[in-house]
Amino acid sequence: MSRLLVIGCGGVAGVAIHKCCQNSETFTELCIASRTKEKCDKLKSELEGKTSTVITTAKVDADNVEELVKLIEDYKPAAVLNVALPYQDLTIMEACLKCKVDYIDTANYEPEDTDDAEWRAIYEKRCKEKGFTAYFDYSWQWAYHEKFKEAGILALCGSGFDPGVTSVFTAYALKHYFDVIETIDILDCNGGDHGYPFATNFNPEINLREVSAMGSYWEDGHWVEVEPMSIKREYDFAQVGKKDMYLLHHEEIESLAKNIPGVKRIRFFMTFGQSYLTHMKCLENVGMLSTTPVNFNGQEIVPIQFLKELLPDPATLGERTVGKTNIGCIFTGIKDGKKKSIYIYNVCDHQECYREVGSQAISYTTGVPAMIGAALVADKKWDGEGVFTIEEFDPDPFMDMLNKYGLPWVVEENPVLVD
Repeated sequence: MSRLLVIGCGGVAGVAIHKCCQNSETFTELCIASRTKEKCDKLKSELEGKTSTVITTAKVDADNVEELVKLIEDYKPAAVLNVALPYQDLTIMEACLKCKVDYIDTANYEPEDTDDAEWRAIYEKRCKEKGFTAYFDYSWQWAYHEKFKEAGILALCGSGFDPGVTSVFTAYALKHYFDVIETIDILDCNGGDHGYPFATNFNPEINLREVSAMGSYWEDGHWVEVEPMSIKREYDFAQVGKKDMYLLHHEEIESLAKNIPGVKRIRFFMTFGQSYLTHMKCLENVGMLSTTPVNFNGQEIVPIQFLKELLPDPATLGERTVGKTNIGCIFTGIKDGKKKSIYIYNVCDHQECYREVGSQAISYTTGVPAMIGAALVADKKWDGEGVFTIEEFDPDPFMDMLNKYGLPWVVEENPVLVD
């Protein structure tokens, strides 16, 4: 019996809110808040009459701590689910801290303005110390650990699919299948086709920035960084087929390296078609992926934000996207003194997602675990004081809820390994 405040009303938020309304035993009341209240009102009207969850809406600027604090104080939620932008993680965490309310998100913090001098100084120091140059990392949120601990509240970071479910798969594998996990390969395959020459499956700013960054992986206690898209493998994915996949930096590598004892190597791979890569490289070459403002006809614009306006909204891709996703983790390690390998994965059908909640599978696979993380926090099945990532909790209730709420998983013994 909980009241949840959801901040954000994009594609992932839409799925998370649908799923919260399916779980009305936990979420008896729900407030949807966004900068654009009309979107919240539209979603509310779609859901009313289909759920016993009482839905209200509100307008809020997630960049404004004072506005967030006022909304939290007025609504008095048991927890706040952040499905806005990663740029806004810290302001929402700050507001939760001031109001002493539990916090859940799906992706770690990164700055909107990567040219900001204060942020840049901290970033460059981190690059030298840690050895990876991605703009996103957990240090900014982990820095809140003692403050959240003193306030007696919990921040659950990374309750999406990757990060999120992939981290829960890891905790589950360690609990039930291994004494020691030695290697983790996270494989993210989207076999969907939306028919556009070029589009991104989630927020274009975040997606394109992530894909065009230097790749990196964890090995033998340190980061190894490589040129963007320079490591390519082919893998035959169940229900999807053979796909080219490329090594990327990804945030759960950082937290898993910290929290999984004895792990020797962690890599993250994502599939891309040649058309996507060609378009992206062209856009990068002409400066359209830049976050540095440029002057155009007397007005400052940020190229990647302008590009976002030109590209299809990921929230509109559901109706036209066909095919399946296959996302999971291949683990190798030791059990009872013997070498062992397993593959835990989920297959999700784009059109089935659209029929159920009006979304494509990328939003669905992130929105469902966002709800599950919020439910486990709200029900106090996952409890603690401080800032935690998702693999630090008992994976079993989360794994059970994945099966119940639309993301069933498979454990395959002795899978084909990635070389």
